[in-house]
Amino acid sequence: MNPELTIVMPCLNEARTLAGCVQKAQTFLNQEKISGEIIVADNGSTDGSRELAEQCGARVVRAETRGYGAALAAGINAAHGKYVIMGDSDQSYDFSALAPFVQKLRDGYDLVMGNRFLGGIAPGAMPPLHRYFGNPLLSAIGRLFFSCREASDFYCGLRGFRREAVQRLELQSRGMEFALEMLVKATMHGLRITEVPTTLSPDGRDRAPHLRRYRDAWRSLRLYLLLSPRWFFGIPGVLLLALGTLVSTLLLRGPMTIGGVTFDYHTLLYSTAAILLGYQSLLLFTFAKLMAVETGLHPPQTRLRFLAQRETLERFVISGVVLICAGVILGIAATRQWELVRFGALRPDFTIRLVICSVLLLLLGGQTLLAGFYFGLLNMAAERGERFLQLAGQLHHRSRE
Repeated sequence: MNPELTIVMPCLNEARTLAGCVQKAQTFLNQEKISGEIIVADNGSTDGSRELAEQCGARVVRAETRGYGAALAAGINAAHGKYVIMGDSDQSYDFSALAPFVQKLRDGYDLVMGNRFLGGIAPGAMPPLHRYFGNPLLSAIGRLFFSCREASDFYCGLRGFRREAVQRLELQSRGMEFALEMLVKATMHGLRITEVPTTLSPDGRDRAPHLRRYRDAWRSLRLYLLLSPRWFFGIPGVLLLALGTLVSTLLLRGPMTIGGVTFDYHTLLYSTAAILLGYQSLLLFTFAKLMAVETGLHPPQTRLRFLAQRETLERFVISGVVLICAGVILGIAATRQWELVRFGALRPDFTIRLVICSVLLLLLGGQTLLAGFYFGLLNMAAERGERFLQLAGQLHHRSRE
């Protein structure tokens, strides 16, 4: 019979603190009369941590791939418990105080986050830069990007979850981003999330921590941006497109003076460039969103699914051709203005406006044509995936018969 709870501790040369963590976890299981096991997910220790863990009664699982996330993934995959609680094996977390996590899991929550800011951070346990700036800022960005209102401490390493629910998320990160990806994808897939107060103590290491402040902060932000094309591509694209269109519309009629400063076709060049960049950013948003859905990074539900339909290619081709034709017409009009002066000196303010608009429409049309064929490629990939799923379903049905 499988145990109810598995406690997973990632380990990389933690011989100084590992025994104390395992013993506290064992004490908790015995006192609470919980059927459980303790797994030490070793990531290549050379200080005798594996042997020490086995002597203390823990089950050791070796993670061949280096990385914090790789160690956790190995431990989670090897777990037998219905629930899993993970925590660092450096004595910064108290494994004898896991009852609130277990209770919330039993209440039906899929992911229970620890919150160190609610439970208490001992002096010296967290650098001031992390405590008052880095952690709150990056957690706030994560809550904004992914609408995660249930958790406030995204970086707490002590958390519990229902094993099957997290395994369905198919987490891919193998570094420190693993824990962030878990919370972000749990939010995106609609898992039930809550948090409980927990404490943080100074770790018991006699060496520098594995955490690298600026590198890991960038990796966190990079994960947020990659998993949120709406904030990286969509919202900036809308802002650029709206601002560029507004300014271009005002300047197409002629120069405009505001507060003694005159804006002319020089500014029009920049505003049309903003239109072009905004349009391209919105196209990239749709590409990234559909690709994330097709590859399993995002849940299968998206309002942009219609863009992967067969008709999208033809619609974009027609729109692209219309834009290109409009650009050509404006180009002809500009050439006609040049012809009227026998290809001599031009009225630059008017003619340049025609040329700028012509170039803008030509570029937008070309981008639309290319986007249409890309959507056609996505349609082929989506249809192939659907056929594969149908075939897999038929084989599964036959095997059950």
